[in-house]
Amino acid sequence: MTDLQIAKKTTLQHISEIAEKFGIAPDQLEMYGKYKAKLPLQAINKQKANESHLILVSAISPTPAGEGKTTMSIGLSEGLNRLNKKTTVVLREPSLGPVFGIKGGATGGGYSQVLPMEDINLHFTGDFAAIEKAHNLLAAIIDNNIQSKTNSLRLDPRTITWKRVVDLNDRALRHVIVGLGGTTSGVPRETGFDITAASEIMAILCLAENLSDLKKRLGNIFIGYTFDKNPIYAKDLKAEGAMTALLKDAIKPNLVQTIEGNPAIIHGGPFANIAQGTNTVIATLMGMTHSEYTVTEAGFGFDLGAEKFFDIKCQSAGLKPKAVVLTTTIRALKYHGEADLKSLTEPNVEALKKGIPNLEKHLENISKFKVPPVIAINKFVTDTEEEIETIKSFAASKGIKVALAEVWEKGGEGALELAQNVIDIVESDTSDFTPLYSWESSVMDKIETIATEIYGAEHVDYTSKAKAHLRKIANLGLEHLPVCIAKTQKSLSDNPKLLGRPKDFIITVREIEIAAGAGFLIPITGDIMRMPGLPAHPSSEGIDVTDDGEITGLF
Repeated sequence: MTDLQIAKKTTLQHISEIAEKFGIAPDQLEMYGKYKAKLPLQAINKQKANESHLILVSAISPTPAGEGKTTMSIGLSEGLNRLNKKTTVVLREPSLGPVFGIKGGATGGGYSQVLPMEDINLHFTGDFAAIEKAHNLLAAIIDNNIQSKTNSLRLDPRTITWKRVVDLNDRALRHVIVGLGGTTSGVPRETGFDITAASEIMAILCLAENLSDLKKRLGNIFIGYTFDKNPIYAKDLKAEGAMTALLKDAIKPNLVQTIEGNPAIIHGGPFANIAQGTNTVIATLMGMTHSEYTVTEAGFGFDLGAEKFFDIKCQSAGLKPKAVVLTTTIRALKYHGEADLKSLTEPNVEALKKGIPNLEKHLENISKFKVPPVIAINKFVTDTEEEIETIKSFAASKGIKVALAEVWEKGGEGALELAQNVIDIVESDTSDFTPLYSWESSVMDKIETIATEIYGAEHVDYTSKAKAHLRKIANLGLEHLPVCIAKTQKSLSDNPKLLGRPKDFIITVREIEIAAGAGFLIPITGDIMRMPGLPAHPSSEGIDVTDDGEITGLF
């Protein structure tokens, strides 16, 4: 047994002990075994939450394997706790898609991870299953209504936008035909599957503030039109009550622990390239209610998850973050400096310097929101002193704080410098959080503001399909909604091959999905898909279970 395995086993505490440390009486918990529990919504106090310091962990544009935002978030929370700042880390739940795909789990790594890692990475407390069932219940109700001769709203099947979902990467389900098999098996129509992380139900759960808000948002889901061109919503199908019933436990945040025995809340799991990329408002407010500092993360690079965190989640929930930790790796900067993916562990200062403009652009983007940043260099064993000093020199030239973070190897001890930098920023009281755009701007203005200001695009093109969707949005009176752009995470542009800091490029919006229940619009750019596929050799090939029930191969 390795030292890390011993540490995980010996530091694991009963969840009631973690709850007491968090400030929740054990009898208020809904237990899921010894090491997981649901927290009651009444434990949220918005007045107390407003006194907490919210810290966002983001990243530069990542390599395919990711740059360790979750590991950094956990390590930072450990470091802050070591400096006597009561801190909770609030994270997203892992999706089985990446767990069995290319990225693996989402529970951190090394000595900066949340426990029990195997449970969290697999079925956890069943939140994803509940979201999946609520989503697919609505799909079944829609097809049943089309089939019905006595209870039909006369839905036009050609206008239905609601797909089904499954929490796996399964490209074969992107486009399907349902209703085959004759008159008793439904009306044939073309549809498809998205991954559960891209479900509007997931988005709704992540933005809802209580059960009544959840039910209202579920009722506002846009379905399609009748043959008479009248819009139909989930509430017209009387579906929102049953859907809410399926989600009554899923809406409660999950309490677990870090490897150093500090509280961690994990709740909700939208991706940032195809959804809003942040955990639930409820989980964030729960952490802020019971902590002096609350550390949270947003998916992929700052151009994706962090922009949506600021412009959608913070505006919706009235949150005001105090600092941004920009996770940076030497391997990613070399990748953006055109080094071959297979050579990223080899010293290459020139490629690193060529990749620094990507870091520079993300820092510029943070400044647009008037929240002070600190650069966190997520150290890998292959990093050289010369490479590390190159980033530090760049940071010094910009007057930006920077810290070498050895959180994977050392846990909270490896984050003490970073944690102190964060404390210094918070105590300087220099954050003046300002959203990038007003929700009342036109849809095109909102899209173009993000594309030009955050991505660095020259301008935005719209396909004829996207233009038709803009007209539909106007006719439905939904122009006031914010936008949640679906875009590749591999580049600041919508072309995954344009690495570094691309310039003079055009963003192409090919369609715009309506998430009226969640309360935003989803412009889809480039070739991005809301149902990923598996790689040639998925992570599932290395996952197994021993005869005594121990899961191996998860990371």
